[in-house]
Amino acid sequence: MRYISTRGQAPILTFEDAMLTGLASDGGLYVPETIPMLSEAEIAALAGMSYEEAAFVVMKPFIGDTFTDAEFKEIIAKAYQGFNHDARAPLVQLGPNHFLLELFHGPTLAFKDFAMQLIGQLFQAALARRGEHVTIVGATSGDTGSAAIEAFKGLSNVDVFILFPHGRVSDVQRRQMTTPSESNVHALAVEGDFDDCQAALKDMFADIDFRDHVKLAAVNSINWARVLAQVVYYFTSAVSLGAPHRKVSFTVPTGNFGDIFAGYIAKRMGLPIDKLVIATNQNDILHRTMETGACTKEGVVPSISPSMDIQVSSNFERALFDVYDREGAAIAQLMEEFKSGEFKISQGAMDRLRDTFASGRASEAETSATITDMHKRTGEVICPHTAVAVKVAEEHLGDVPMISLSTAHPAKFPAAVEAACGVYPALPEHMADLFDRDERFTVVPNDLDGLKTLIKERLA
Repeated sequence: MRYISTRGQAPILTFEDAMLTGLASDGGLYVPETIPMLSEAEIAALAGMSYEEAAFVVMKPFIGDTFTDAEFKEIIAKAYQGFNHDARAPLVQLGPNHFLLELFHGPTLAFKDFAMQLIGQLFQAALARRGEHVTIVGATSGDTGSAAIEAFKGLSNVDVFILFPHGRVSDVQRRQMTTPSESNVHALAVEGDFDDCQAALKDMFADIDFRDHVKLAAVNSINWARVLAQVVYYFTSAVSLGAPHRKVSFTVPTGNFGDIFAGYIAKRMGLPIDKLVIATNQNDILHRTMETGACTKEGVVPSISPSMDIQVSSNFERALFDVYDREGAAIAQLMEEFKSGEFKISQGAMDRLRDTFASGRASEAETSATITDMHKRTGEVICPHTAVAVKVAEEHLGDVPMISLSTAHPAKFPAAVEAACGVYPALPEHMADLFDRDERFTVVPNDLDGLKTLIKERLA
């Protein structure tokens, strides 16, 4: 299995090298050269398997000979042993043909744990074999950072720096990033929004001298291994509802497009997905793009679903690469145009996107109302991001079962949840003392050179 850049000018890499590299040297994102298919019989055979067993079947075709079967099974087992639900990703029924996929049973209470816990084990195994040390720099709108820190803290061959927008994450999200005491963890609060953090990260990767000097690696959803890990729960949940003999649809609350792109890969692999519905909050660039064909930045407005407060959806580039027939030059041109705030998608490419994806939007009032309504109707207490998915999903319900992705535990956003439904969601026992722990973080200006200097100094 070989990996190529969406912009067509970077070296072709193995799975291991693509994973450790993260962002391609031409600024593009790595994708598999070909998408492996699972037969109907192979998909049907996932029924009754443990989550770990299904994960091995789904992911193994993508990793080539990077790890032996025994090594990869051990990596998967270690990745998910810290989850507090035996099913790892259980389904809950909300109503006729509508189901909730709970993805918050990992150590940091968010769906990012599915990928980050796996990546931590993959990195550790690969780096130990190579005898190398890397510097991970990540940008987060809230959940990726805590999941990365949880996965990499205390590892001797990794330093991890997490950039998060100062004052624009929830208190729980912030404390999950700022309370670990391990010396290889560095939480940096950037005076800006998530797009500023993400832009700084991409610029660091574009600086070859800096990149080589600190041995830079990425674990944001620009890293292919992140997407790959998320493909698994599309298969396990769909099979639970009758796939491959029955179609299933998914609604995904998304800002950066990574989680829903994993669903697209599952569909390309042969999973019979009917609809993939993009659910956005008031920062609705993806919904507007699907409606108009123009991807236009309008600025970020803080919301009660802060992990979706994004205007530059990095993983959308991977979908564009496919609908533009994998023409790297065309993608490079679109991304260059986007630097000025907008690019327009050709009609043919938009038709292909709309063949696979639908979309919808939830305002702040609609998000809160959905939390209220779900609690009254079902007794379920859901986080604001999940509420965005549920609201949009209900606009797309039909004869095909719909699965809404519940991406975070409501206790990560207690104020918004309590305001909507009157219930203050408690943190699980292992996190009950979170607000008693000392915080350790640095507030930094939104200045690329300053960030690079700080990182070099911390590593010296």
